[in-house]
Amino acid sequence: MPIGWQDLSARCDGAGIPLRGGFHPGEGDGVPAAGGLAAGTLVLLGNAGPSMWGAFSRAREGAPDLALDDWTAAVVSALAVELGAAALFPFTGPPYWPFQRWAQRAEPVYPSPLGILIHPRFGLWHGYRAALVFAERLSLPPREDPPSPCASCADKPCLGACPVSAFSPGSYDVAACVRHLDMQPTVSCMTGGCLSRRACPVGQEHIYPDEQRRFHMRAFRRAAPPAGS
Repeated sequence: MPIGWQDLSARCDGAGIPLRGGFHPGEGDGVPAAGGLAAGTLVLLGNAGPSMWGAFSRAREGAPDLALDDWTAAVVSALAVELGAAALFPFTGPPYWPFQRWAQRAEPVYPSPLGILIHPRFGLWHGYRAALVFAERLSLPPREDPPSPCASCADKPCLGACPVSAFSPGSYDVAACVRHLDMQPTVSCMTGGCLSRRACPVGQEHIYPDEQRRFHMRAFRRAAPPAGS
């Protein structure tokens, strides 16, 4: 018998990577086969607010250099073996799996002016770390589709909060952002997280803790190209 949604959610929670949503793939979704069989269900795992940070932090207590991607791959690969699923990750590639598109199929998230997907409850404080693909067609909970919070947000404070105006509708000036971080490495953006992201009024109760925001900003700076390139 295929695993039930509540049992699957409990196992993902127990592993430290909460279940985010799922869908039954169609021909145009780009979901690979699972165990040689056509994909019946794809479920996404990740963080919503600080939900995943505690488990990752505990894992780093004995291994302070443990990378988030390595931890995620180990935890989700073990889950996949246990559940008879195939594990996919957004950080392996190229080619890269279309996680943003899958996310919009799995739950009500929408593109925000910053380019990050916004969730009606969690705002900009969430992310997708992995997917599990099942050959079986699992029973999924009913989906609610509230409108995008950005549709009724007239002021768009996220666009005006950046000190170097790196964001404009449909555009992100990565070079300007990186130059600012390099010139002022102790500014609030680097130590407390992106000011534009923090300016969004949606999901403020789910904002990442200080340590998590600093971790992600350091990771962004390491991955970004040099400011002069």
